[in-house]
Amino acid sequence: MRGEYCIGGASLLSFVALLLLIFVHVGQINTSLVPHGIAMAKINTSGFGQALSDAILDSDQGMYTTNYTSPLGQQNGLRQIYEFGLYSYCAYVNSSAGTCTNHTIADKFEPFIAITSDMLANYSQYCDTMFANTTFINSSYLGYNSRVAYYFILIGTIFAAMALFTGVLRKALPFVISTASSIIAAISILIGAAIWTSIVKKCEGINTLDLLPLSGGVVSLNGVVSGMIVSYGNGIYLTWAAFACLAAAAVPYMVSCCTFRG
Repeated sequence: MRGEYCIGGASLLSFVALLLLIFVHVGQINTSLVPHGIAMAKINTSGFGQALSDAILDSDQGMYTTNYTSPLGQQNGLRQIYEFGLYSYCAYVNSSAGTCTNHTIADKFEPFIAITSDMLANYSQYCDTMFANTTFINSSYLGYNSRVAYYFILIGTIFAAMALFTGVLRKALPFVISTASSIIAAISILIGAAIWTSIVKKCEGINTLDLLPLSGGVVSLNGVVSGMIVSYGNGIYLTWAAFACLAAAAVPYMVSCCTFRG
């Protein structure tokens, strides 16, 4: 393989990986078109109101809000859709109208807190019992692991950029740096993507969680389906794609590193 083709292919793969990671980072920072379309995890709560109504044998009137501009976390009413990114999360009353939280570096993935903080107190008090034995309620576990995953993704993004920019310099040392950078980036992104995949998968357990009608002040299991649907956001798929590109880029970078003669 000609050296130009080898480096060109590696640079292209690194560029694609870096572009994908940039998209991952901008997910849910606001409700404009591109950030709104990218999330690490999604939760559809549209069926929860009816499920809770059946479980507590009462109306769900007042649970949801139609005012998409009202601040999150202020018990202003549940939104239909929650989408979580690396720096914030956004909630939507329909497919497009929503608002986001403030940006935080390594924002924690705490879906239970996000959802219950929008509910009125008379509704949120039941959720502790409903989700008591699920990972979904374990905010410390989810928050810690999502922060760890963020830093691995950030490290991977930085090293992906290093691999791209040093790989175009036709000298032996930059080729060594680009090879090492692409390998470190691939490993970091792999870990970050695996952690996010794992925690969202565990949260999916509530998709089939059943509830029984309220009896003696306690909500039991094995009756009414919870009505909440947790799913992977496309940000996770973009992260896995970035890993694949970086892993593939490491090969031509290594070939160039080993065969270059300056």
